Amino acid sequence: MRIGLMLGARRQGYSLNVFVKEVAKAEEDGVQSIWLPHIMSSGYDAITALAIAGRETTRIELATAVVPIFSRHPLAMAQHALTAQSAMGGRFTLGIGLSHRPSVEDVMGLSYQRPAKHMQEYLSVLSPLVATGKVDVSGAFYNVRAEISVPDASPFPIVIAALAPMMLRIAGEVSDGTITWMAGIRTIEGHIVPRITAAASEAGRPEPRVCVALPLAVHDDESEARDKIARTFGRYGEITNYRRVLDIEGVEGPSEVAVVGNEAQVERRIRAFADAGATEFIASIVPVGDDSRASLQRSRDLLKGLVGKV
Repeated sequence: MRIGLMLGARRQGYSLNVFVKEVAKAEEDGVQSIWLPHIMSSGYDAITALAIAGRETTRIELATAVVPIFSRHPLAMAQHALTAQSAMGGRFTLGIGLSHRPSVEDVMGLSYQRPAKHMQEYLSVLSPLVATGKVDVSGAFYNVRAEISVPDASPFPIVIAALAPMMLRIAGEVSDGTITWMAGIRTIEGHIVPRITAAASEAGRPEPRVCVALPLAVHDDESEARDKIARTFGRYGEITNYRRVLDIEGVEGPSEVAVVGNEAQVERRIRAFADAGATEFIASIVPVGDDSRASLQRSRDLLKGLVGKV
């Protein structure tokens, strides 16, 4: 199982220069991937920020987690992402998602009707543009006949935020995998992995990536750490899509699925995700206690030690 870091899930206010330095430090530590959320209300454009970080690094995979599809046409998304792929020398992974009904309808003023069908059709335009530079699609949402050419760009993996059964089927059939958020071990093992794997197999596609992203804190006082995570990420328990997977897990809120404990406990938890079928674990590190820097470093050191060993 690969080990990655999610930057920006906890804070979007730090400067682009700081972000690039954090990516470079993660590469130096041997972390295998960086995942950056695209928050429409704050922070940088995720694809652009990763392209800049790609110019300052040489090995680490750089991925979005995730860019909402309703905010940009698939032709524009393809060109933007291929440009980033060119800028970073072929290390990009595009994570995309539907976002949520309030963001799409109340903020953007668009329709959120038939979201899974919208994602399926979106991929029917995006995927061929990325793979071949050409597309000819007539559908319910998109009618696109186009060609695109981005110098020095190559095709890249596309993963989608898939939690519900229909979205997991689409992820397996027409994408390279899924990136989850707030899905615990029971949900990964019994709900996510069987559905996406079966869909990929039936479609004759390779085994899909199952990228599991969760808050993580290496801290001896588990109760203190979970309290901090509850304050930081509690709002996700009120969002419909995440509420569903938390209910599948049988927990009340995000703090209960977070990976928390001392080094031994956190390592066991991450290994359990590998046993459950996760192909990648992506940590959103939460510093806990009076010495935030030391807390952050304990978590980073643990992840560094797990690279290539899980």
